[in-house]
Amino acid sequence: MPHTLYLLALAVFVMGTSEFMLAGLLPAISAELDVTLGAAGLLTSAFAVGMIVGAPAMAAFARRWPPRLALILCLLVFAVAHVIGAITPSFDVLLLTRVVSAVANAGFLAVALTTATALVPSDRKGRALSILLSGTTVATVAGVPAGALLGTAMGWRATFWAIAALGVLALLGLARGISHDRSDAGHTGTASPPLGAELRILATPRLLLTMVVGALINGGTFAAFTFLAPVVTGVAGLGEAWISGALVLFGAGSFLGVTVAGRLSDRRPGVVLAVGGPLLLASWIVASTVAAHPVALLASVFVQGVLSFGVGSTVIARVLYAASGAPTMGGSYATAALNTGAALGPVLGALALADGAGPLAPFSVAAALTASALLLLLVFRRTLAPTA
Repeated sequence: MPHTLYLLALAVFVMGTSEFMLAGLLPAISAELDVTLGAAGLLTSAFAVGMIVGAPAMAAFARRWPPRLALILCLLVFAVAHVIGAITPSFDVLLLTRVVSAVANAGFLAVALTTATALVPSDRKGRALSILLSGTTVATVAGVPAGALLGTAMGWRATFWAIAALGVLALLGLARGISHDRSDAGHTGTASPPLGAELRILATPRLLLTMVVGALINGGTFAAFTFLAPVVTGVAGLGEAWISGALVLFGAGSFLGVTVAGRLSDRRPGVVLAVGGPLLLASWIVASTVAAHPVALLASVFVQGVLSFGVGSTVIARVLYAASGAPTMGGSYATAALNTGAALGPVLGALALADGAGPLAPFSVAAALTASALLLLLVFRRTLAPTA
């Protein structure tokens, strides 16, 4: 695999840490900025909304730019937004910085996905995606727990400062790495279709349905993951340090899931979805029943990481296949699908919490969204059948 894939994965690690880190920081942010836990959870949704809007907008705006320039500018804006977030005393400003950093993240990821799939043969998109997404899974293993520990020791603002610093380092590494290998920069020398033609591909049933399934699967993951901290400390009765432990387990599971799925999603996606989908639904149900038992809860968190990222990454790989006729915009469609779920999940989780359903309500939301995705896969199985 081209070395640029691994440079891109490094940057995705930094951005993934930022996207997921709020799972361990929400209680502290809620207390310091005097907002409810549900309101603080909307910071995750704001980030996801910025990703949804930013992915196609940035991809369309920068589709004629050299990928190196687009990637560097996105990383720069991302770092600056985190500096502002680290110093603001206002929840509204913090919310705005999450949207801005998300737009930058979306632009980066859309270009990175397009670049990654352009670097490999047409039948290796799933493998390339697994390498890129490994940056996110390593973030959940190392970056997010480290951020939670740093937030516990020095306050949540210290975590924002750390992300800003890592963003600058990733920027410098990517700029230097890509500048020395133009063949890895995503230029294939082939003229891209007109923007209108790429946008019209969104109307194809296979692409639309696959994006919806991906959004539902990711929505379930984020509904539960965003509010994992109060489950660990409140329902299971563990200390705050165990929040980081739970995040490590989820991250380790997600790394395993995306790695295994990356080797199967190109050739046997149907098997991954047929087996992993029902198991993922069962895992959310089981988690709700064992959450009061610390060992069982932590075991279920690991399993959820394996299944949610294994199934989710396979669906997103199918989005890229379905969008193969949109070489500059396909990555933004995959990004939009991922982050529609990332926006939907926390909002529904927050609404369930506000409705007084208890701290385990987000797990029920995750189960409902996953069940909806499986129903779509069943009803539209012929439309969604792999063609590549």
